Amino acid sequence: MGDIAENETSFYSNAEDYWRDVPPTVDGMLGGYGTISSIDINGSKAFLNKFLGEGEGKTGCSCALDCGAGIGRITKRLLLPLFNTVDLVDVTQEFLDKAKHYLGKEGRRVENYFCCGLQDFEPMSGRYDIIWIQWVIGHLTDSHLVEFLRRCQKGLRPNGLIIIKDNVSYEGVVPDEVDSSVCRDLEIVRSLVSRAGLQIVHEEQQLNFPQEIYQVHTLALR
Repeated sequence: MGDIAENETSFYSNAEDYWRDVPPTVDGMLGGYGTISSIDINGSKAFLNKFLGEGEGKTGCSCALDCGAGIGRITKRLLLPLFNTVDLVDVTQEFLDKAKHYLGKEGRRVENYFCCGLQDFEPMSGRYDIIWIQWVIGHLTDSHLVEFLRRCQKGLRPNGLIIIKDNVSYEGVVPDEVDSSVCRDLEIVRSLVSRAGLQIVHEEQQLNFPQEIYQVHTLALR
């Protein structure tokens, strides 16, 4: 990612420009693949349910953070049904404004809407049982991703987890000039997690997605 590091400012500003022109809909959030939303949510719910509950070592259900939340698709379908309160963070204010309507009555349990890029965002210390980071790590440089994960670790409650769910390339780093992002292979993602001082507790591939898109993997970290 050397070239991106050298052009860091444009890497982030070009992404903001891209998302500013994306319609604030589920289809817009999923790049035209709105039909996969239910498959995605069901896979995520099964993954999360391995960890949530009461008892020793289980992750609580008090508060979750939705990173790169967009209009709140994941908050509405996955996090609000499982957690007492949810915070959203996204770089696009229009998406957060839309979320307040999209989430409906259950949106009253959203405590904070943070408009901020993840490279600059600092989760509140010791607040979150789950920090959910989906389809957004490609918008961070390697160093910013490592730093963000370290800050996320400080934001966890006891037995809390950071969940990354994202596309993985077959080999190396594949840039996407359209939305100003990158797709990393799984070994690179794992190495960045390790650099952040985190361990992978569990890892799965999301099944039943269209063959033409990248593989999607979910990693639980702490």
